[in-house]
Amino acid sequence: MRVSLACIAALTVAACNISAQSPAATESKTIGGKTITIGYSSPGVKGREGKLFGKDGRIGQDPNYPVWRAGANSATKFHTDANLDVGGLAVPAGDYTLYVDLTDPAAWNLIINKQTGQWGLRYSKDQDLGRVKMAMGKPPAMVENLKYTITDLGGNKGKLTLEWENVSASVPITVK
Repeated sequence: MRVSLACIAALTVAACNISAQSPAATESKTIGGKTITIGYSSPGVKGREGKLFGKDGRIGQDPNYPVWRAGANSATKFHTDANLDVGGLAVPAGDYTLYVDLTDPAAWNLIINKQTGQWGLRYSKDQDLGRVKMAMGKPPAMVENLKYTITDLGGNKGKLTLEWENVSASVPITVK
C-alpha cells in the first residue's frame, strides 16, 4: 500500500509541475455591457527567443502546424455573452475555441472554431466558424509568457490582442 500511495503522490507532484510550466490564465472584459472571456494556458518562452514561430521551433512541431492552438494544454476557450463582429466575422453569442494560422509569419489569421472542450492538439478544420486577418506588430518589450488582452475602446468596440515573445497580433471586436 505504501508503494501505491508513494506513486500517487509522485504523479500528483509531477502533474502539478507540468501544469505550472504553462499556468492557466483568464482574460475577461465587459464591452457594451456584454462580457467576453478567454481561458487559456500561458506557456513561457524559456530561452527559445527567435525559435518559437518557425518550422524548427516548438510550435512548428505541432502536428496541426501551421495551425497553432494559441496557448498550451487544453484548447484556448472563447466565450461571448453577445453576438460579435470579430474582424468582419459574425460570431453568435456562445462558446468557441481559438486557434491561429501561422502559414505566413508576417500575417496571422485568427481561427474561431465551433468545437469546444477538446485538448489543444485536436483541431478540426470542418468545425471552423471562420478566419480573420490579424493586425501584426511588436510589443514594447519581449513577452515571456503568452498573454491575451481584451481592450475596451469605448461604446461597443474593443480589441483582442495576443502577445508572445516578440509578436503582437490583434483583431477588432464590435458588440452587436
